[in-house]
Amino acid sequence: MRDRPLHDHAHSGLDWLIARPIAHRGLHDVASGVIENSIPAAEAAIAGRFGIECDVQLSADGEAMVFHDFVLDRLTGQSGAVSSVKAEALAAIALKGSQARIPTLSAFLDLIAGRVPVVIEIKSRFDGDLALTRRAAEIVAGRSGQPIVFKSFDPDIVTALRDLAPAVPRGIVAMNDYSYPDYAHLDAGKRHAMANLLHFGESRPDFVSWKVVDLQSAAPYLCRTALGLPLMSWTVRTPADREMAARHADQIVFEGFTP
Repeated sequence: MRDRPLHDHAHSGLDWLIARPIAHRGLHDVASGVIENSIPAAEAAIAGRFGIECDVQLSADGEAMVFHDFVLDRLTGQSGAVSSVKAEALAAIALKGSQARIPTLSAFLDLIAGRVPVVIEIKSRFDGDLALTRRAAEIVAGRSGQPIVFKSFDPDIVTALRDLAPAVPRGIVAMNDYSYPDYAHLDAGKRHAMANLLHFGESRPDFVSWKVVDLQSAAPYLCRTALGLPLMSWTVRTPADREMAARHADQIVFEGFTP
């Protein structure tokens, strides 16, 4: 018999998280030189009163950097793993097509200063390494009262956040199908568990963020209707996506248009 409920309901007051749409990696527009996960992208989202979703990766010296990819190649003029470069050097690297640099999570949150909600996605190689999770939790711990949540595709990270950042709401990011190269090293049982939230008893998320085209599925439906968890949808880019999200979710993480 369980000695506590499946869900703690510690963060049931998340109305602020679904009040305004959330800009995917900030309100970026490469044609205008506003690059994803940059300070200018955050400033543009704030100007539109949108929430901000960002990603964090770990530097070689253990700092949380706001950057999506594991490697520098796509977004900068350099190549190689983000994790092989120290924070000071990363913070000096310009983003392609921009004068903006790669921000630390601390600098990024300093700029936002609680003006809009922030959704921090902790990237994972699904290897059990919690160094980035610990560092992100340390940074956010000093910002009590600011509207910040964590999320991750990795249920082990969401589970760890229960202890590392108990006061910060946490969410699981998920979808129906994990047949992508990023997940090829995971066994079929792990992928099945992730697609069906079979880790729920351990991770106990406060909200769920589901791939928009997969919203009509049992797991997100039951989380929303039976458990009352806020349901985000990602990434909303098209009119069809918007219609699906409006019918089946509470919130959108959007890109490529202004809601």
